[in-house]
Amino acid sequence: MRFGFKPSFDRSVKSLHSREKEEIKQAAICAIDILSHDRLIHRGIGLKHLKGDFWEIRKGLKARILFRWQGELVEFVLAGDYNDIKRYLKNI
Repeated sequence: MRFGFKPSFDRSVKSLHSREKEEIKQAAICAIDILSHDRLIHRGIGLKHLKGDFWEIRKGLKARILFRWQGELVEFVLAGDYNDIKRYLKNI
């Protein structure tokens, strides 16, 4: 499995506060671990299929990562809260 980070993901992470950046980092590490090794989802992590190839992983209430899973490629698209993810999906 291959993992990639789109420029939109990097931009969205830069706009977050340091505590939120750490939560996003931990959620991304968990997502890579779960998807690459077929591991069970850790407690406190939520993985949800949203629309088409798009999935969301959550750590806590605010830290959410939108990623696109196409075969062997997982691309991290956006980091933010519920409204950020909803807004992005509405515009595709």
